[in-house]
Amino acid sequence: MASDYRRELFSALQALQAEKGISQEDAITSLKDTLVTAYKKNFEGGTNVEVDVDPEKQEFNLLQIKEVIPDGDMIDPYSEIYLKDAREINSAYEAGDQIKFEINPRDFGRLAAQSGKNKSTQTIREKEKEAIHARYEGFEHEIVSARVAREDQRFLWVTMPDGQEAAMGDKDRIPDETYKTGDPIKVLINRVEDSATRGPQIYVSRTSPELVKRLFEQEVPEVYDGTVVIESIAREAGDRSKVAVRTTDSNLDPVGTLVGPRGSRVQAVVNELHGENMDIVEWVEDEAQYIANALNPAEVVDVIFSPDNDNEVTVIVPDYQLSLAIGKRGQNARLAAKLTKFKIDIKSETQAENDPQLQAILEESAKYAEEEDQSDETDETDEALEDETEYADANEYFSEGADQFDASEEEKTSESAEESSSAEEDSSKAKAKMTEAEVKEAQDEFAAALKNVDFDAILEEKEGDDNKKSDDK
Repeated sequence: MASDYRRELFSALQALQAEKGISQEDAITSLKDTLVTAYKKNFEGGTNVEVDVDPEKQEFNLLQIKEVIPDGDMIDPYSEIYLKDAREINSAYEAGDQIKFEINPRDFGRLAAQSGKNKSTQTIREKEKEAIHARYEGFEHEIVSARVAREDQRFLWVTMPDGQEAAMGDKDRIPDETYKTGDPIKVLINRVEDSATRGPQIYVSRTSPELVKRLFEQEVPEVYDGTVVIESIAREAGDRSKVAVRTTDSNLDPVGTLVGPRGSRVQAVVNELHGENMDIVEWVEDEAQYIANALNPAEVVDVIFSPDNDNEVTVIVPDYQLSLAIGKRGQNARLAAKLTKFKIDIKSETQAENDPQLQAILEESAKYAEEEDQSDETDETDEALEDETEYADANEYFSEGADQFDASEEEKTSESAEESSSAEEDSSKAKAKMTEAEVKEAQDEFAAALKNVDFDAILEEKEGDDNKKSDDK
């Protein structure tokens, strides 16, 4: 084999290693396989051939392996050698040993060289695909900084930090967000698929709720180290997101931690998402309180769980806050349902008063609560009875003056309470002045919002989360 053939192959391997990041070990393995294949294709007796490669000297040799056999029993001269001939090479050889002979066939020329180089290139490209797939598969659901590359009819293509291109489909693009070639952009690696024809394909997203979580991890050290935990995210990309957080440190305010000094932390996330609004609420174990928190900024009067379905609740809000609780186009209610994984029905206080079924549930709940309170009071009374008996004489001594003082104070308190009640009543009436048209509009928006929520999917996700927590325990 001519030396220029060796130089040509090694030059091609070095170029591919430098450009694609293929390891030297994979490149050498590919070269060995290529040369053996080319030899077997062009010459007889190629079944017992191997290649010895020296990458530092950029040299390789084809070696034919022959087994030492007793004299007179030869079957295949390409793979066997007589013992007497072997001992002429080295007197220590015995039957069964193997000897390697360097072979340099004269006809192993340019045609074999070209086919060998092509095969080597193909093998290395396959290794390159495997390396890309393995590298990015481990980074699914992670955030990366990329740059906009180009756009075609199907995808927006972005360039990853290592130069690899990734695709972003229409559903993964934030509505009304525009992109220019070269623009920096933060994306979430959604998935990595391997195709036999196209090789590995990376898909990224700007609309995934996971992107919001990763952005907060970058901006808030407490989220990154687990002191503050993001329990749930409901998102309508480009418009609004709700984020539920809790803390493992009782001295830390989880909501304030995410907001940051003067809102700096949450504002950094909002800016990256081009103005998407962020509602950050506290996650608590009390489901009723959690649902009330999720409907922020609306005020919640009561949360009533359905007796027929544990995943359905009715939320009662003041009349003047009905529109706020439902939100524009039903968005606040819709996001709260996705965040908590509960089917939420919102009613004003007036609507609740006119709902017999709801009133029956409220009365039953009040009765149960009253029985519990009476039970607690009885226990406290029994515990204090002994102490009260001990000081009975002293109480009698002071009773006359105390009665006079209490009577005077009761009159003052009664007058103050009447004034306060009157003021609250006036304030309540002023707030409750919603026109019938406004109430009707709020109800219509809420009804429309409910139609757009896939509650079955939400409840399935909730059941999955509950099962996971049960397994963890």
